[in-house]
Amino acid sequence: MADCIFCKIVDGEIEANKIFENSSAFAFLDANPLVDGHVVVVPKGHVERFSDMDGEAAAGLFDAVQAVHDAILSGLDADGTNIGLNDGKAAGQAIPHTHVHVIPRYSDDGGGSLHSIVQSDDISELEEVQEKLLSSLCR
Repeated sequence: MADCIFCKIVDGEIEANKIFENSSAFAFLDANPLVDGHVVVVPKGHVERFSDMDGEAAAGLFDAVQAVHDAILSGLDADGTNIGLNDGKAAGQAIPHTHVHVIPRYSDDGGGSLHSIVQSDDISELEEVQEKLLSSLCR
């Protein structure tokens, strides 16, 4: 897409600090990192939502995510990573091109887990949610 910043990075029109590349994905340091080593991994082809990706493209994207994760653990001596994908505006997706954040974590960094992102006091019975999801998968 002509005006997409991530497409411009993949195409080399905008400079980025490349970390990894395969046939499906391109990974680079986040320009506004949460911590040193915060990497963004994007599919090479423009796709707005994760649900728009086919299985092969998603597999290539997550192969790159795994390579970046491994590099963060060994290269930055991180204790772990958070791997996150904001899918849609309601989830905080600011750029309409699927992207995965890989964020280095350290035992003493004071950060929380993914469970700290959102909480609700109105939780349904697990079986009710299971039924909704299973019926959607069977379509």
